[in-house]
Amino acid sequence: MKKKYIVTLAPEERQMLQAMLSKGKAAARKLMHARILLKADAGVGGPNLHDEEIAEGLEVGRATIERVRREFVEEGFDAAMERRKPRRHYERKLDGVGEAHLVALACQKPPEGWSRWTLRLLADRMVRLEYVDELSKDTVRRVLKKTNLNLG
Repeated sequence: MKKKYIVTLAPEERQMLQAMLSKGKAAARKLMHARILLKADAGVGGPNLHDEEIAEGLEVGRATIERVRREFVEEGFDAAMERRKPRRHYERKLDGVGEAHLVALACQKPPEGWSRWTLRLLADRMVRLEYVDELSKDTVRRVLKKTNLNLG
């Protein structure tokens, strides 16, 4: 099968990977990626092994080898060696002002018929007062826990 991503290491990169492996003082993931890149090297003097041979020799899955190859070719040497930061970003439901409103609400007297505020009651009241569009009880829990609020 023809390889889509061909790894060609520069002499400095190859030397750095070999030095890293000879020391053995790095994370296991980093050492494995170094071994994969060295075995997949199609440059001058590189073994240029197929993914199946690398997988069998290093006892790692083919998908890992393909991913390391792809990251090296598309994103560069550092991306293939280092962990990638998460690409997802979650927007916070409550900013500082929203948190202040929540704490102030929690300090007020609970609604008629209730002896104390529940997380769900607080979330529903925040939505009803139009501070947020929607709010889960877990978000309320996290905010109140963070503020060390003691209503007891």
